[in-house]
Amino acid sequence: MGSIGSYLPAFNGQSTFSASLQTMLDQAVQNAEAPLEAMQSDVSTLQSQQQVLTGLQSAFGSLQSVIGSMNSDAGGTLSANVSDPSVATATATSGALAGTYSIQVSQVGTSTTTLSAAGLTTVTDPSTGNISPSASFTLTVNNATTTISPAGNTLDDLAAAINDAGAGVQATIVNVGGASSPDYRLAVTSTSVGDTTIQLSDGTNNNLLDTLSAGTGAEYSVDGNTQIQSASNQVALAPGLTVNLLQASSSPVTITVAAGFSSLSNDLSNFATAYNSAVTALDAQIGQNAGPLAGQSLVYTLENTLNSMVNYTGGSGAVNSLASLGLTLSPNGQLTFDSTVFNTQSMSAVQQFLGGATTGGFLQTATNALTSAADPTAGDIQSEFSSLQTEVTNENNLITNEESRITDLTNNMQQQLTQADALIANLQEQKSYYTQLFQAEYPASTS
Repeated sequence: MGSIGSYLPAFNGQSTFSASLQTMLDQAVQNAEAPLEAMQSDVSTLQSQQQVLTGLQSAFGSLQSVIGSMNSDAGGTLSANVSDPSVATATATSGALAGTYSIQVSQVGTSTTTLSAAGLTTVTDPSTGNISPSASFTLTVNNATTTISPAGNTLDDLAAAINDAGAGVQATIVNVGGASSPDYRLAVTSTSVGDTTIQLSDGTNNNLLDTLSAGTGAEYSVDGNTQIQSASNQVALAPGLTVNLLQASSSPVTITVAAGFSSLSNDLSNFATAYNSAVTALDAQIGQNAGPLAGQSLVYTLENTLNSMVNYTGGSGAVNSLASLGLTLSPNGQLTFDSTVFNTQSMSAVQQFLGGATTGGFLQTATNALTSAADPTAGDIQSEFSSLQTEVTNENNLITNEESRITDLTNNMQQQLTQADALIANLQEQKSYYTQLFQAEYPASTS
């Protein structure tokens, strides 16, 4: 797509009138370009409006995302607290039930430990020596075998390869001979508690490891019931409730599972931030120094969308407006959130006011309003963007046609003026010839 003035041709005439002909050609092309300039200006305006719409889509999309999070967190987020976290820690997921559990830990269990057997090759330096010259080993953990292929033939390489295998054991190197007569051994320990069978073979010797101590399982009781034995110190105490046993306790500890609303509080704070961003984006399109969308009905439609949310009222309890949740509107139209106000409210009243995306209340009103405005395929913002894109495409097609017309006009005029200039140049040559001939014939003539 050419720029304005790019169609002005260079006219190289031979007559003394060539400069005048060039001016004539330039003026004709400039006159033809005037509609093209208006079309290109229209495209620029349309694209500026699209750029603003992209920003509004992002702002309202962020607000829509926050409302989605509020809908998810309105019921509270379950968390588990242990009265003595040195004895155990607990994690609750969405499948857990609110309630109180009592657990007493008799033992947390121990791991099985093994050491490379005496009588193998003595390793005085683990960075150069190894307990076996083999390049490949077979590690067996509770009948599950894993091929171990160290990067090099040193004890350091063997220990690293075992750790990288992810076979449920941890390999370390210990010196059992002291500083004067070092004897480095391979120590392999199970990563879980309980009696675990661990063995290492090099293909020739199937018993490279001796068991130093067999592990023991964990033991605990729940709500005073009989002892429960576990092969792991991470136990599923109830559906959705996982407990990590850390140490034995002389008396029961209490685990409390309850819904917390810290996530919802964060959502309300994020709602204020997203709302303010949307308001700021709209304000830039209103007033004396309004942006490219000045006067567009969409701006006022989106304003009404925000107003329908921030002015929503409902419910007959203590919570019947956003202000009851700690969200207040300042004189400049910006929201602020005070978590202390939110924390003083009854959560049941909060939940009643919020409702759900499809079950009424504030969340349904906000969800419907934002879907209408910011749906990425059929929302008001996207519809306006698509409409503008159609106009941009149509204008660009017109510009292409106009450019072709100007090019044809330029070529035709240049051809005609070139012919005219050649004719004038020929007449001027004839005039010069006859003038010289007359002067030669009548040298005394003054005319």
